[in-house]
Amino acid sequence: MKLKIESMPLFLFLILSLFMSSSLQSDSNTSFLRAARAGNIDKVLEFLKNGVDISTCNQNGLNALHLAAKEGHKDLVEELLQRGAPVDSSTKKGNTALHIASLAGQKEVVRLLVNRGADVNSQSQNGFTPLYMAAQENHLEVVRYLLENEGNQSIATEDGFTPLAIALQQGHNSVVSLLLEHDTKGKVRLPALHIAARKDDTKSAALLLQNDHNADVQSKSGFTPLHIAAHYGNVNVSTLLLNRGAAVDFTARNGITPLHVASKRGNTNMVALLLDRGGQIDAKTRPTIFLICVTASFNALLFLTIIHPIQNGLSPLHMSAQGDHIECVKLLLQHKAPVDDVTLDYLTALHVAAHCGHYRVTKLLLDKKANPNARALNGFTPLHIACKKNRVKVMELLVKYGASIQAITEVRTACVNTIHGSFSHCSHTAAHHPESLCLPSSSLV
Repeated sequence: MKLKIESMPLFLFLILSLFMSSSLQSDSNTSFLRAARAGNIDKVLEFLKNGVDISTCNQNGLNALHLAAKEGHKDLVEELLQRGAPVDSSTKKGNTALHIASLAGQKEVVRLLVNRGADVNSQSQNGFTPLYMAAQENHLEVVRYLLENEGNQSIATEDGFTPLAIALQQGHNSVVSLLLEHDTKGKVRLPALHIAARKDDTKSAALLLQNDHNADVQSKSGFTPLHIAAHYGNVNVSTLLLNRGAAVDFTARNGITPLHVASKRGNTNMVALLLDRGGQIDAKTRPTIFLICVTASFNALLFLTIIHPIQNGLSPLHMSAQGDHIECVKLLLQHKAPVDDVTLDYLTALHVAAHCGHYRVTKLLLDKKANPNARALNGFTPLHIACKKNRVKVMELLVKYGASIQAITEVRTACVNTIHGSFSHCSHTAAHHPESLCLPSSSLV
């Protein structure tokens, strides 16, 4: 049945007219963008002549310039720019035509866009730059051109990745080499080897070392790639670094060596490698200890709270004891680590294990003849510390191995609850050892 326009109510006629007009406009816009993607200049110009907006875009924000750039239609890109298409118009994700052309490896379009004033270092919503995108996709010549035209390779994404980092991750060796060659300020090369160390990527690490022979390059925090590899237990890349001259006992800020890091993390294989390569088993830290914690960003720091306040002079044995890494403790002791080695405050590994309540490590240290009555700077023994922290099983073990319940600190604190001022922490121990009692204290800590 045919619809008779003259018999329709006016409001229905208006609604139908608007719908048909909108539908026709939508069809025109779609056809316009399709012509741009295909590089059909004549059709694109015809649509523009008939009133289609040059900035028309699809649901993702891609306009004719974006689509033409992606497909490498240089002549159409130039025509659109001459007709007023904004060179840095962006999609919903913040990508410009230069981002898109770089991602697609369209070198001639990239060159045209840059010559027409495109922002070479524009960042998308996630922080991607055109250089980053070209490096990610291994478009060597596009990377080269962007670098030659003020592309900044130190700009990182919101996750902290630079063009060099992504090229390393993807294994694009030629791009990595090119980025290194253009890194005249040395601001990007430093974390690159650290990234390879984190990933245990010996291939990338070898390439980086070929370009820069310094295996001990430091991050801003003073850590070397070997520290990073030690943190992650990456033996393969650590072996490569050591073979290429990395210092096994390189001390970062505060005297932390790779052996400290591996011991703190409980990476037994790394500890073994570092000891076999001559790592100093009794190396000591300096004030304000912190360890590198490599995530999306290489500058994050993980503060090590062993005993408050943070102590000086910690050895790898102290750090393994703190982490309850019994295999590392065994290995260090097998390599003749001094069982009663002390910090500057005279804390032994046994003090640390007692503080943390690590029963197995405490027993191992005692079996290896650790002194159960060793005194820290203020006279505290491991038993005092175990009492203070209410480590009942450790308290029993220490007493069994000869810890003196009658030991008094310099402030005359016996094995009592120094927080609550009672004998509750030692009552259980005293009940099992009636031959000795906890002495009262005239002054509580």
